[in-house]
Amino acid sequence: MELIRANESDGEILWNMQKEAFSELYEKNQDHDTSPANEPLVKMTERLKQQFTYYYYIVADGQRVGAIRVTDMMDGSPKRVSPIFIMPKYRRKGYAKMAMLEAERIHGKSGWELETILQEEGNCKLYESIGYYKTGKTKIINDKMTLVYYRKD
Repeated sequence: MELIRANESDGEILWNMQKEAFSELYEKNQDHDTSPANEPLVKMTERLKQQFTYYYYIVADGQRVGAIRVTDMMDGSPKRVSPIFIMPKYRRKGYAKMAMLEAERIHGKSGWELETILQEEGNCKLYESIGYYKTGKTKIINDKMTLVYYRKD
């Protein structure tokens, strides 16, 4: 598995991948305002232009199995992962964990923040298995979904 940096011309490809990867969660949680599956293409293209945004394809055996976005201001402030996704047919093979660890190798092992869906226990276990801890902050999105916030110092 490797991370390959995306560029501005990859916006539509990443956007389509993101919509597909998050569509199941969107249907389940009906999180109209927060779901990456519901974002307009312009939001993806704007992020790709940000100097502090690093989009990477997660590539395994020559296939794009997902993507990860890292925001890194490079000023000592926390780095963020938002979003990370694996395409449905490649899930449960450890790619998300490998991608997170590779992002830490590239951007530094400490000073990270992220949030995930509290009800998605597999996501929570993944982050906790690589040293992230719950901050105690949560945000209720709707009656089906609560975001839980994590840090890694």
